[in-house]
Amino acid sequence: MHNAIFNIPRPVNEPVLAYAPGSREKAALEAALKEARSRQVEIPMYIGERTVHTDKKIRLSPPHDHAHVLGYASEGTAEHVQQAIDAALAARGAWAALPWSDRAAVFLKAADLLAGPYRWKMNAATMLGQSKNAFQAEIDSACELIDFLRFNAAFYQEIIQEQPVSSPGVWNKMEYRPLEGFVFALTPFNFTAIAGNLPASAALMGNVVVWKPSNTQIYAAHVIMEIFREAGLPDGVINLIYVDGPTAGDVIFKHPDFAGIHFTGSTGVFQNIWKTIGENIHLYRSYPRIVGETGGKDFVIAHKSADAKAVAVGLVRGAFEYQGQKCSAASRAYIPSNLWEEVKTYMLEDLATVKVGPTEDFSNFVNAVIDEKAFDKISGYITRAQAHTDAEIIAGGKFDKSKGYFIDPTVIVTADPLYETMQEEIFGPVLSIYVYDESKWEETLKLVDSTSPYALTGAVFARDRFAVHQATQLLENSAGNFYINDKPTGAVVGQQPFGGARASGTNDKAGSKLNLLRWVNARTIKETFVAPVDYRYPFLG
Repeated sequence: MHNAIFNIPRPVNEPVLAYAPGSREKAALEAALKEARSRQVEIPMYIGERTVHTDKKIRLSPPHDHAHVLGYASEGTAEHVQQAIDAALAARGAWAALPWSDRAAVFLKAADLLAGPYRWKMNAATMLGQSKNAFQAEIDSACELIDFLRFNAAFYQEIIQEQPVSSPGVWNKMEYRPLEGFVFALTPFNFTAIAGNLPASAALMGNVVVWKPSNTQIYAAHVIMEIFREAGLPDGVINLIYVDGPTAGDVIFKHPDFAGIHFTGSTGVFQNIWKTIGENIHLYRSYPRIVGETGGKDFVIAHKSADAKAVAVGLVRGAFEYQGQKCSAASRAYIPSNLWEEVKTYMLEDLATVKVGPTEDFSNFVNAVIDEKAFDKISGYITRAQAHTDAEIIAGGKFDKSKGYFIDPTVIVTADPLYETMQEEIFGPVLSIYVYDESKWEETLKLVDSTSPYALTGAVFARDRFAVHQATQLLENSAGNFYINDKPTGAVVGQQPFGGARASGTNDKAGSKLNLLRWVNARTIKETFVAPVDYRYPFLG
């Protein structure tokens, strides 16, 4: 039995490898890419102790080379969803009873496996399956997921060490139990780290999970599951299924043991899920935890005192890394009239050197968008802007899906601050810019706050400290992650807990213990050492 208080190894952020020419890591990653390209894989679902293959298959191809087949995943049915729930509930008792340090050890080992022998395989899977370049894959599928696994374990220890005070003759204790039932993890295509963290964070806290990734992320999700299993995760704790959303929802949201959802995806889907849970609230054993990070229409606003070059680099990186397919990507910018020509010159100079193409060519900064549906939606915005009198495309505007879903980084300048691309989430390599009168700083801050229903990320560029302070105050509710003189992307686990409010989600801050607190059910225990033996209080005398 345990008779000691164990301390989690102090986490530090995983170093990001550079993949410079001639480096060991570049050679290893190129070999992993070649290996993955050379064969087709059959990817099963993981339900309890079974790996489940079905006759109906999901074709997996690189977005930048959609004729190539990486493999096939077995598509499930409503029956498989029910089996996954049953397997999770069957595993719950033993997993919840396992000492917290043993559960943490599973995910700490998974972090080391990912940092070591699985790093190249995971990054290659993300590069091929989701069309991320080497650097974007490294900071996501390797470093961020490693950080989630390590920091979450440390946050868990912080949580359980938080105990109430006790008065004389009384010992007060707080225990943090898993939720009563199962958690549904619904994960997106754009971040492998999110796909791993959403089921893992809930499982770390003693919960059992049914995990449904986006179909366009299955290729890397399978590698995550391989790592978890090798790390010693017991069967049934996380059950990985590939079904369409309505099929999963119809079973899960009607189940009495549904205890919570951990979600990242679109605002519309999340709002529909919330509505469905509300309609079914009478069915559940307890009130489900609803945790979601949804969309963004993330802004950059520059003050007249800003450094024009810093603004231009922040926009190019913030808007076009990973093709703008980040919830945090810079999508709308407000540039003062005194800086606009200089900012524009720097941006156009940089964009003229940006290469677009497949991820296997490490010189490409921009790669393909995720699928044809996304391509058609994004290119539609560009086509409409090309024909609109209030919009001017000053960079990009080209797109081609003959081999891959390629869209050039596109910059739209509009005279209308409420033009559609200034308001609507595009989720692609399109940046819209409104040039404002440099004397109308405060009015423009109010415009930034009121233009979009989202409140995920935002950035202010300014040398003037009064301007920085004013922007920070007036945009208090406009962004859950706010950046000063930096692009509005790139939150680091343990440094910038991530999440936004308004239409951007529940702001439960992944990468902090705030998120983990959502996956426990606290119980207060009061023990009185010498119990009263007379009901009478002194005032009765």
